[in-house]
Amino acid sequence: MVSRRFAIEATQLRKTFGDEVAVDGVDLQVPSGHIYGFLGPNGAGKTTTMRMLVGLTTPTAGTASIAGAAIEDRDAVRANVGYLPERPPLYDELTAVEQLTYYADLRGVPDAEVDDRVESWLDRFDLLEDADRRIQDYSTGMRQKVGLVQALLHDPPVLFLDEPTSGLDPNAARTMREVLTELADGGTTIFLSTHILPVVEELADTVGVLDDGTLVSEATPGELTSRAEAGTDWSLEDAFIDITTDREGEVTP
Repeated sequence: MVSRRFAIEATQLRKTFGDEVAVDGVDLQVPSGHIYGFLGPNGAGKTTTMRMLVGLTTPTAGTASIAGAAIEDRDAVRANVGYLPERPPLYDELTAVEQLTYYADLRGVPDAEVDDRVESWLDRFDLLEDADRRIQDYSTGMRQKVGLVQALLHDPPVLFLDEPTSGLDPNAARTMREVLTELADGGTTIFLSTHILPVVEELADTVGVLDDGTLVSEATPGELTSRAEAGTDWSLEDAFIDITTDREGEVTP
């Protein structure tokens, strides 16, 4: 029976591509309203894990559920998930308003609410003045903001973000962090993968470190940084480097 206590659950999730093991037996339990920081070196299997959890890639083995729905039930998962991949899926020939209105229709946002939601989020991310420009003329940061708004637009209970601060200037990055904090405070569960470790250190309730497809550490940011020897002031970056270069190390809360 699927637990409703956890918004994201996975048991021995595994993905292979031929003889290559991309994800090897990952177990996850992320409570509702938590921000989970998902870290790992390039090629560790983070994106593959996220694609399995949102129903875009079929696991080779294992089980998982999102907001109580098994990932095999793609329609149910899709209704409960907002997903921002590293490269937002946007149509260059559309304006931001057209893109978001189209997406709102796909996600079943009530017609009476679409205009207000689109305008409100564009305003929050300082895009109103450029809302009627074609996306092909947008900078990388502007495209990223549209992609994030697109993931949020239907008020999903679970949000998966892959490098959400990519291309954002400091003001936009701060807005993004503020929005994620507000969403989590309101009960949204956020699964956050990024190489910007201070963002994870600031926001995450729990941090999982994936290395070679295996979840090698899972703890709070404070527990991870407490790995340092006495008298040493460690950041999350220091702890991450230590964990991924010492696979024998374990965190004991």
